[in-house]
Amino acid sequence: MDKVVDSAAAAVADVPDGAVLGVGGFGLCGV
Repeated sequence: MDKVVDSAAAAVADVPDGAVLGVGGFGLCGV
């Protein structure tokens, strides 16, 4: 699976307006 895109706009092109995104991967940051 290719996870590289040409631009940020291409990366979010399929995300509809008003969508709520959950972002992980921050580990213990802020703990």
